[in-house]
Amino acid sequence: MVHADYAIIGGTGVYDPALLNNPHEEQIETAYGVAHCTIGEYKGKQIAFMPRHGKAHHVPPHQVNYKANIQALVDSGVKQILATAAVGSMRQTLPPGALVIVDQFLDFTKNRPLTFFEDGEPVTHTDMTDPYCGRLRHHLSQTAERLGIHAAPGGTYVCTEGPRFESPAEIRMFAQLGGDVVGMTSIPETVLAKERGLCYATVAMVTNYCAGMSGAPLTHQEVLDEMAQNVHLMRKLFFEAIATLETGISCTCQSSAGNM
Repeated sequence: MVHADYAIIGGTGVYDPALLNNPHEEQIETAYGVAHCTIGEYKGKQIAFMPRHGKAHHVPPHQVNYKANIQALVDSGVKQILATAAVGSMRQTLPPGALVIVDQFLDFTKNRPLTFFEDGEPVTHTDMTDPYCGRLRHHLSQTAERLGIHAAPGGTYVCTEGPRFESPAEIRMFAQLGGDVVGMTSIPETVLAKERGLCYATVAMVTNYCAGMSGAPLTHQEVLDEMAQNVHLMRKLFFEAIATLETGISCTCQSSAGNM
């Protein structure tokens, strides 16, 4: 197995094979299932790219094997993860095309495996005060500013079960609870990463206003079109952020679940 220190989790559009030297496709067997990723080198650093929904984007968000994906990255040696997310906006100040470096979440998923700590594992209560690594978020914000990319330095991600879009009534409720954007993939991904002592941050790309805000029905094609139009910004931000990241970790993510 090829070793990697960093990982990018996201859609196939973020990954450009031309950016990596000597890319290798890896099939990684874990106790939770099989995961696939591509590992290659960028500016002297080994990066694992993991397509969250599969290479052909065929796995819906509620059926992603999040546990296998995170464990596979752990087994590959990854310590720091940058994740992408396509989201709807509940705020007029976050229009389509906006990037948000999310810092909090509200979990409205229903039927997903949410933890590694079950089936005889010791009872463990993981600290989620800083669910998206503050050190990585700060670095992403600084990198975006240096590149001239506008990225909101914070925001609350509401995670729903999917695969359906949310109703206008749900969106009004989420907004009243403090949500800024809504998506279907951040939970349990960020929780599992924290349980394994990984540094994990998500940059969300707004692809549309949420149901009831624009007066028009939402379509999946709308999401894909907006993502394709702006994915180059995400790619530029992530690869530059990794290129300038230190391998040393000074935050407390490693010990959030008692990991040492």
